[in-house]
Amino acid sequence: MSTSEKRLMKGNEAFAIAAIRSGCRFYFGYPITPQNEIPEYMSRELSKVGGSFIQAESELAAVNMAYGASAAGGRVLLSSSSPGIALMQEGMSIFCSVQLPLVLLNVMRGGPGIGTIQPSQADYNQVTRGGGNGDYHIIVYAPSSIQEAVDMIGKAYEVADEYRNPVIIAVDGMIGQMMEPVVLPEDQGYTREEDIPKKKPWALVGHKDQRDRNVIKSLQLKQELLEEEIMAYWPKYERAQRELPEYEARNLDKAEVVFVAYGSTARVVLEAMEILQKEGIEAGLIRPKTLWPFPDQAFENLGDNVKKVISVELSQGQMINDVKLALNGRHHVDLINRVGGMLLSPAEIAERTKTLMGGTK
Repeated sequence: MSTSEKRLMKGNEAFAIAAIRSGCRFYFGYPITPQNEIPEYMSRELSKVGGSFIQAESELAAVNMAYGASAAGGRVLLSSSSPGIALMQEGMSIFCSVQLPLVLLNVMRGGPGIGTIQPSQADYNQVTRGGGNGDYHIIVYAPSSIQEAVDMIGKAYEVADEYRNPVIIAVDGMIGQMMEPVVLPEDQGYTREEDIPKKKPWALVGHKDQRDRNVIKSLQLKQELLEEEIMAYWPKYERAQRELPEYEARNLDKAEVVFVAYGSTARVVLEAMEILQKEGIEAGLIRPKTLWPFPDQAFENLGDNVKKVISVELSQGQMINDVKLALNGRHHVDLINRVGGMLLSPAEIAERTKTLMGGTK
């Protein structure tokens, strides 16, 4: 696994390889569809590169095992699906409070509750707003293909280390289960134990009487100290909002209808745009690649030609709230959606768009 290569792969297995080649040497998880190929792959392959795989007794146990490995300076991967991610939320809040890096793959399925094993995007609020307590943010990437997910995983580890914060890769079950050609990254190696004190001076690796000892803890019994701690780490979130937003924009100069979509849904929208163009309707697309920080700047220069802005989601309208905030009242925002694991087709999006626009031209 020393050179880049192109393979036809299922998404979940490609994600696992990308994590290993990005230096991940610790995986903790619990089986849940539709991401089970990730722990299956890790259980076979991680030990071959000197890593450790543990199938935890629950998602709650997995996130706390990850806490220990990350505190010791290791690169860690967690993966789960929607209800499993919900069980990890307390741990995610603690990761943020003590400023530890982590990469977490959420292969989203339908909900609420146990729901279904079919693809969904109804975890948007969960991953961007967080289900844990307190003041914190989690950085969230949203790839629309296996290749983009693989590329984002490598970036996520770098961002997690730089910001000392968890990063979520939010993919729906379709991307996890589909197969596509993917160029795998070269193996970047991993940080050896003896090099951790230099690269991660905060890590718990023992001080050997050569430095002050490190303490990593979340509990602050004095409210003044907790406020001071929050104020100290909050500027990194403000920097993230300036530096990290990413998006793709298509045909905004001509568009009379602008779709906003992410993940695999954005790919369906691209086909709907072709249908509409054949019928004389110019459509554009804004595809957020980061869900937090949300790319507000993508919406700043929409022209007077725009008659409709439509959020296309596999949820009851969760991203639409961020779209409205980004537009700040300059345009009304409509919703085209399916829920419960149901998928949208290009033809359905095109027909519902024409209905919202008052019929065909």
